[in-house]
Amino acid sequence: MKERLHHKMLDRCETLIEWYEHKLDGEFIPFYSSYDVRDAGFKIGNVDGNIFPAGFNNICQVDKESAPEIATDFLEYTFPSCKKILLLTEDHLKNLYYWENVIAICDMLTEAGYDVRAGMLSSEIGEGQTLQSFSGKDIFIARVYSESGQLMLKDFVPDLVISNNDFSNPYDDVDFSKTLMTPLRELGWYQRKKNAYFQNYNALVEEFAEIIEEDPWLFQVQTELFQSFDIKDDGSREKLAQRSQEIIDEIGEKYKQHQVNESPYVFIKNNSGTYGLGVVEAYSGEDIMGWNYKSKKKMKAAKGGGGISQVIIQEGIPSSLQEGGATAEPVLYMIGKELVGGFLRTHEGKDAKQSLNSPGAVYKRLCLSDLKVRAEGCPLENVYGWIAKIGLLSITQEAQAFKK
Repeated sequence: MKERLHHKMLDRCETLIEWYEHKLDGEFIPFYSSYDVRDAGFKIGNVDGNIFPAGFNNICQVDKESAPEIATDFLEYTFPSCKKILLLTEDHLKNLYYWENVIAICDMLTEAGYDVRAGMLSSEIGEGQTLQSFSGKDIFIARVYSESGQLMLKDFVPDLVISNNDFSNPYDDVDFSKTLMTPLRELGWYQRKKNAYFQNYNALVEEFAEIIEEDPWLFQVQTELFQSFDIKDDGSREKLAQRSQEIIDEIGEKYKQHQVNESPYVFIKNNSGTYGLGVVEAYSGEDIMGWNYKSKKKMKAAKGGGGISQVIIQEGIPSSLQEGGATAEPVLYMIGKELVGGFLRTHEGKDAKQSLNSPGAVYKRLCLSDLKVRAEGCPLENVYGWIAKIGLLSITQEAQAFKK
């Protein structure tokens, strides 16, 4: 299937690019974003879109080398007077892997020719600390202050703030009013909702599929909002179980139509948030009614310690990809509207139907730079790349809604 889709995308490349550019015209485009893709062999879908991505340290080394040029092109076009950049980080003082990501982003921006500092809003950092990453690299993280609405360090006033903080905490006590920031704080998880993203994504897939003359079901991810979720209320869980079973049955009917010999299932996901928290798979409504302590604990967990009041019921897409004997899924990164890199997330402890975004994941090579060298021979990068681009279009539509 991938080969067929790949050649159709190549054949209609000019039309697809024209459609993509037209959709982006005049829209807010974040500095960066990343997209988790699931490839079942019989369908390929985007199952997560992250506007404040970590993991830049995991992208292919060849892609890392071209990233500064892509960053420069975006920043010079979007923020032409920018010389000094503050990278606003999460408050993860003890997450050594996270600091690998921060170092990778700072290195990329420094190589692009910018004066770069990193800082956090948390008072736990004091006036600033030198932190160590997992590989033993040091990075100084300064305390960020707001003065008259402008985020700054004590000795550094940035022209631009690039946020790697996903604003699960909105920092309501901080004045951001005069701060030029990308991605927009308004796209933070304190108000962003996954159901809106997937509603946009599935609608855009309809247009994309029409151009390449394919069934949109091959790329869509059935997703439905379930409101008023309360893990402690048996009545709430019963309603969730009933609707989940109905959706599983609907997916099963689609499988029959497309001659797919798989057992349908769904993921129950927190409608806000990231880091793989608040995600449980279910193969029947009975699974939800029978949630054990561990599953219930998962569905209580949200980044920052908040509870979960809304979930999405989302079609599960099993992964047909294997790398080194482990189940794998591609993750693609973008800077602005350009693909910048990627990797394969693998997990030996998970099967083809489970979420791989969990402790124990290992990252393997997937180089998007191969596309520029030999597009004809890169079906994976091409097909997955277009899935990521549709994800970016979905985010620009989310941003438009917040502007209203």
